[in-house]
Amino acid sequence: MATLQVNIVSAEQSIFSGEAVMVIAPGEAGELGILPQHAPLLTLIKPGTVKVMLVGGAEELVYVSGGILEVQPRSLTILANTSVRAKDLDEVKVLEAKREAEEALTNRTSGQERAVVQAELAQLAAQLAAIRKLRK
Repeated sequence: MATLQVNIVSAEQSIFSGEAVMVIAPGEAGELGILPQHAPLLTLIKPGTVKVMLVGGAEELVYVSGGILEVQPRSLTILANTSVRAKDLDEVKVLEAKREAEEALTNRTSGQERAVVQAELAQLAAQLAAIRKLRK
């Protein structure tokens, strides 16, 4: 069975390194499915869940807050702004941060302040989606 060497790293840590049969990542224009021998590709990714399908059928779910994905025929590298294994996300903390951000949004008057809070809300929504995918 053909495999792909997958590396997911951020400034803080290397979150995953191993062989996979497929990777699904949140591309800017939609989800990307990457298999071994994929054509070379360099693209931005948006906040969301990266699903790494391992040999044997197991899956590793990783939340990324955005970054860059590079594909070569035998390897895939994600340089994430921030990355966390989905199983390590704390739903209670994420929901509290979301509530605080929604409250802050009502108090912001400038366009720039609102844009910053809206970006934070998008990342929190992506974290909640990663938590829910893990539960399935």
